[in-house]
Amino acid sequence: MSPVPLELRCGSHTLLLDRPLIMGVLNVTPDSFSDGGLWFQTGEAVAHALEMVEQGADILDVGGESTRPGAEHVSEEEELRRVLPVIEAVAARTQVPVSIDTRKASVARRAVETGASIVNDTSGEEADPEMASVAAHTGAAMIFMHSRGTPATMRSLTRYDDVVTDVSSVLAAAAERFLARGIARDSIVLDPGFGFAKTPRQNLELLDRLDEIVGLGYPVLAGTSRKSFIGAVLDLPETQRMEGTAATVAWAIARGAHIVRVHDVPEMARVARMSAAIAARGRTL
Repeated sequence: MSPVPLELRCGSHTLLLDRPLIMGVLNVTPDSFSDGGLWFQTGEAVAHALEMVEQGADILDVGGESTRPGAEHVSEEEELRRVLPVIEAVAARTQVPVSIDTRKASVARRAVETGASIVNDTSGEEADPEMASVAAHTGAAMIFMHSRGTPATMRSLTRYDDVVTDVSSVLAAAAERFLARGIARDSIVLDPGFGFAKTPRQNLELLDRLDEIVGLGYPVLAGTSRKSFIGAVLDLPETQRMEGTAATVAWAIARGAHIVRVHDVPEMARVARMSAAIAARGRTL
């Protein structure tokens, strides 16, 4: 088992992994599962991004195509129209690295050219092989998320022998491919894909055993914010899942997560800080 890198290199940015990092979600879409339409206009999206930075976001994750189960496909042209003006404006106004959340290598390439420094590949086991080339050739960091199928089909693809073992195997193989393609080890992040081709019970098991994925030796991102498995446990809609999200964020950090992807930045930044202090037994005070 290799030790997890102490830094995450993403283009001209270097992020220290000495505490849990906060990735703020910025969905520039009309149909994302919990905030669709809120930040669809460029001006509103940029203002929200800068607000999240002030609230404690270490990374801003910009997405122009919803990946919620059942979401419809968005053309490359439309996705670019949504994300590029936001990425350009945000990258020019803050030193916080911007991530492009996409399933398309062509969109990732244009986003990095415009100012993004992290490629967040949400295509899972059907990953576009050119996505790794974008990161390798530009020096952008590469986040690989486990999933199966497409947003339209993922709910039918939840059979695993052992969900943690199977997901770990896919993530480990992806990391090896990225290394072979020339991506630096300290520019690779692995994401088990909470909510993507997993049942509520499988998501809970992944969360409970997240330390096994951390054991692969790469930084791990946990994206549990407002997810449907929280709703399944608490019987609450997306807008009332903050406390459930806080519990999952705290648990993920206790299990070794290095980055948490969240909608509610100020609240989850406080949860992350407290969780990290407990894990360190107060040594950072």
